[in-house]
Amino acid sequence: MIHLKKAPEIKKMRKVGKLAAKLLEYIAPFVEEGISTQAINDICSKWIKEHGAIAGPLNYKGFPKSICTSINDVVCHGIPKKEDLLKKGDIVNIDITLILDGYYGDTSKTFLIGEVSDEAKKLVEVTKKALTRAIMNVKPGERINIIGNTIQDYVTKYRYSVVTELGGHGIGRHFHEEPCVFHHRQKQKGVVLKEGMTFTIEPMINQGKKDVFTDPYDKWTVYTLDGLLSAQFEHTVLVTSKGAEVLTIRD
Repeated sequence: MIHLKKAPEIKKMRKVGKLAAKLLEYIAPFVEEGISTQAINDICSKWIKEHGAIAGPLNYKGFPKSICTSINDVVCHGIPKKEDLLKKGDIVNIDITLILDGYYGDTSKTFLIGEVSDEAKKLVEVTKKALTRAIMNVKPGERINIIGNTIQDYVTKYRYSVVTELGGHGIGRHFHEEPCVFHHRQKQKGVVLKEGMTFTIEPMINQGKKDVFTDPYDKWTVYTLDGLLSAQFEHTVLVTSKGAEVLTIRD
């Protein structure tokens, strides 16, 4: 069942969403050539504790770190490592999920490391715009498939593909709630969006084909099958009477 949030819950979700956004802003200056993803994880972990929050990914179904760091052809769920040093030309998605007062806030951003190729820059730009366009179409009475339709229609203009095996999700007192949020076109229109719904929109856009695979050893890291780049941006949104409120908006 989809749980519609009431005012006291929305207040808590705004608070945790704002904190998650602040962490992405805080970590940005550290995301540069030469730093390891483990170091980024450690900086985030320390900041989270100092602000009285909990890292949502840590120990979630066995995930070993506080954040996800996904470089180049890693679509999502990349595990921070000491040996993973960011290099000039890389793109890296940093995915932050915090728990505060029993509620979750989830957001991510793809960073450019130094001078990147025009192709990589374009992929990241289009992915970010696809998320923005999808959010703009969220409003009460609309069907949830408007999200996937909007994203796929936009990115296919650039011959990119949408990862279909993974998607967004409801969020609140639990990391993953109903509804599922697909980022590609659906034959079924899906649920009607209602005021009080909270969910993530987090399109994963591939430079090449949509096919992905999960690392057979760590059971978490998802890669593009063709080895080409993948980019992602994510926000937690609230359906209001007027449209969508982005709970993880950054300054």
